Amino acid sequence: MEEYTHKKTLLDKIEEKPVKYLLIGIFIILSLIILFGSFYIINAGERAVLVTLGNPSEYTISEGLHFKIPFIQKVIKFDIKTQKDEVEISSASRDLQTVSANIAVNYHINSDSVPTIYTEIGLNYINRVLSPAVQESTKAATARYTAEELITKREEVRESIKRLLQEKVEDRGIIVEDVLITNFDFSDAFNSAIESKQVAEQNALAAKNKLEQARYEAEQTVVTAKAQAEAIQIQTAAINSQGGTDYVQLQAINKWNGIMPTVTSGAIPFINMNTLVE
Repeated sequence: MEEYTHKKTLLDKIEEKPVKYLLIGIFIILSLIILFGSFYIINAGERAVLVTLGNPSEYTISEGLHFKIPFIQKVIKFDIKTQKDEVEISSASRDLQTVSANIAVNYHINSDSVPTIYTEIGLNYINRVLSPAVQESTKAATARYTAEELITKREEVRESIKRLLQEKVEDRGIIVEDVLITNFDFSDAFNSAIESKQVAEQNALAAKNKLEQARYEAEQTVVTAKAQAEAIQIQTAAINSQGGTDYVQLQAINKWNGIMPTVTSGAIPFINMNTLVE
């Protein structure tokens, strides 16, 4: 009987060991969870909000190693580096032309506003605040310009959109760094009208250039003719001052090569019979 009791005691001890090891394992795992769940790291370019039982902190958690209460507190991280949001927009110009635009916005989160953004807007602040503000700002800006001005004054339009957007979102903790218009497009009818206008302007410019060229050539012809007339007048005056006909005959004799021309009738050139008689 004693031997049976002794064997039963040993068996009970053997059965208790796995339970004991299991409890020890659970304790170790829970200890590790609590240990590693007691601290967190905020990387460079990040900020965070510490939420305790649903109540967010009123201050921003900056970079570095921080501690929290496991299972009671949780960390909500925000990226405060420069980010990009692209929005496709359909609006109207001042002359009621349909305008399609692609607007790219470079922005970042104001680190001091992280708790406010989390409390008032949430993590989806792009779709809730930024993108609608881009839509509204672009539509307000394009309505101030004609469709043609949207093309010719593109930089001015971009600055107008940027200024309006900054006014709308910076008080919500979103800092607009720059606004880029990646595309402006209009209706097919307006594009055809612009193309026709450009062709007409080019043709008009070409015609104007041709007219200017013709006018220039005509002026040159007049100047040349005047110069020639003045030269003839000067030569005539010089000839008359040298004896008129006799001077011309003398110049012809000076240029004569000594060969008598063959004539069939009339007087022999350069021979003045009156001079011979004398």
